Amino acid sequence: MTTYSTARRKLAAPTVAMLPRIGDSLSFLYLDIVRVQQDDTGVCAVVTTEQRGTELVYIPTAALSCVLLGPGTSITARAMTTLARHGTTVVVAGSGGVRAYAGMTPDSLSTKWLERQARAWAHDNERLAVAVRMYEQRFGAGTAPANASLAQLRGMEGQRLKAFYQLLARQHRIGRFRRTYDPASWDQQDPVNLALSSANTCLYGIVHATLLAMGCSPALGFVHSGNQQAFVYDIADLYKAELTIPLAFSLHDSPHPEQVARRGFRDGLRLFRLMPRIVADVQALLEPDQEPDQVDLEEQLVDLWDPVSGPLPGGINYAGDESR
Repeated sequence: MTTYSTARRKLAAPTVAMLPRIGDSLSFLYLDIVRVQQDDTGVCAVVTTEQRGTELVYIPTAALSCVLLGPGTSITARAMTTLARHGTTVVVAGSGGVRAYAGMTPDSLSTKWLERQARAWAHDNERLAVAVRMYEQRFGAGTAPANASLAQLRGMEGQRLKAFYQLLARQHRIGRFRRTYDPASWDQQDPVNLALSSANTCLYGIVHATLLAMGCSPALGFVHSGNQQAFVYDIADLYKAELTIPLAFSLHDSPHPEQVARRGFRDGLRLFRLMPRIVADVQALLEPDQEPDQVDLEEQLVDLWDPVSGPLPGGINYAGDESR
């Protein structure tokens, strides 16, 4: 029995080769009123109902981009360790599905895209150029005026979103719509705002998970600033007009807009293929002149920085290097 248990644990232990690319990952899993724990087979959710008693539902942790833990959920340290090892983002969601993130990054990731992000973010002209590329990706090439400032881009974006809200409101015959987000009076908001906030939370979690899997920093935003999720909000804004805003307006008369929005968002992702798009879009924004490459969760050795020669291989003793 001991030999069998040991072999079972070895088979269940993940390896780097078993991990999928972030572009191939599933979107997200929402859990509430469950206990998430680790056993010899894997991570599972313990679900207890009056009709069926206690059941174990195993979670494909290596193939998930993020897990949303709703109200009434508890998770063990062993399960969190497995999620961290797989690079899965954990989103802790309160009432209404809106709260803070908890992100974990595998230590084997390359810093290639983090370095490109940091260089572009630290240079004012390049940071503005990235913001312009974001704007034109949303509204079309050439829509940003030459030498446009960030203030001009914000104003034009606000006008376009206002017009888009008005168009959808007319299509669904719901009268005047005003975007609001107030966690303090969550239950008093209209169904469209509830659905939009809920769907956006799922979108933020997926974008956050993708950025972490690429090795980028969620905090270094180009349009948003001053928040640990600034770059998450930048990238999520690229997709709201296609994915979350139309979905929210379609639920204007739903009695349970938050739950339906989460399910509808998941269904839309299957057609939208969001994960590969985020990877390609981030690469194009940060390095527009290069062909997008694949982002794999492969272990890489640490390089050494050299201002003259460029990166040098790590793990080598340079004591006899006469060029020092």
